[in-house]
Amino acid sequence: MPTSVIPALGALLAFALVSGCDDDGSSSANGTPSGTGGVTGTGGSGIGTGGTPGTGGDVEPGGDGDGDGIGTGDGDGDGDGSEPVDAALLAKGWERVWADEFDGDGIDEARWQHAVDCWGGGNNEDQCYVDEDDNTFVADGRLHLVALKDSPTGAVGGPDGDGNIVGKGHSSGKLTTQGMGDMLYGRIEVRARLPFGQGIWPAIWMMPTDSEYGGWARSGEIDIMEAINLKAAGAEPNRVHGTLHYGDGWPNNVHSGEHHDPPGDVTTEFHTYAVEWERGEIRWYVDDVHFATQNTWYSAGNAYPAPFDKRFYLILNLAVGGEWPGWPDDTTTFPQELVLEYVRVYRCAADPTDGIGCGTVDPAVVPLAGNAGP
Repeated sequence: MPTSVIPALGALLAFALVSGCDDDGSSSANGTPSGTGGVTGTGGSGIGTGGTPGTGGDVEPGGDGDGDGIGTGDGDGDGDGSEPVDAALLAKGWERVWADEFDGDGIDEARWQHAVDCWGGGNNEDQCYVDEDDNTFVADGRLHLVALKDSPTGAVGGPDGDGNIVGKGHSSGKLTTQGMGDMLYGRIEVRARLPFGQGIWPAIWMMPTDSEYGGWARSGEIDIMEAINLKAAGAEPNRVHGTLHYGDGWPNNVHSGEHHDPPGDVTTEFHTYAVEWERGEIRWYVDDVHFATQNTWYSAGNAYPAPFDKRFYLILNLAVGGEWPGWPDDTTTFPQELVLEYVRVYRCAADPTDGIGCGTVDPAVVPLAGNAGP
């Protein structure tokens, strides 16, 4: 698959606290080649339970609620826990540590930043990602990422920062939490309604914060949900994919993944897409149905469980065209929207260091064979 080397990437998520590739071989997710009451200060590295989130921090186990971890004792936050909490997850031992319910007047720039480029993600996609209100906005308690057919121009950008100006057929939206915090292990879930049509490619995915094991895909990639060509002629009308990318640097990278066809229309109804990520295992869910497990992978940069033992950040985007889905045709209608009701992130209170002990495992789901490496 066409791709480029990904550079070292910045830090991740600063979500509000409450207390609460696709398996076909193509490159993934369009943008890469394929204590209680604590407060975090601006630039801090954690979130106190029940407290007020800081900006630009990491989210890591431990800490004291004052900006250097997940608070557990002496912070002074006054979070009232008023946002919705999933009681079933709490009963299993999950603690909600980040959330964006999209209930404000706009995109929270302390949590999300726009990706702006016309690179094509290393997959020859046909969009420029732009920072425009028509392409990314919050309305009626939902985040909207919108693809338009409007022939934008802009700098290529991408991992090399290419300043050449090019034109594309479409503009779209891409948001990341890069540089605003990070996460290692936990449950990440996003409730979303997906766009449809030939050449339409929504993605909810994660990339390594620091790329400590080297360029893509030595440092890994976690694709929580991707879908292509929903409702298009000849395509599976309701299929979503969950994938890992790992191994060596391109073109010696590998991937493994699974697809799922949930009941209910993913383009007209909201569904919850999630991964549970613990040391040595990652599981995928749609509407709490466990459909895939992976625990076999490798990195040329270090021993197992590398590369999925380091911090990652979250990415939301809507791509148009590319090597995997192909390109829009006369049946594709615009605008198309990826609409999200919330993003929620949990840690396992029983074992915040390795994330083990809170998961929901269907014993009928056999772990994928994966690739253990050379």
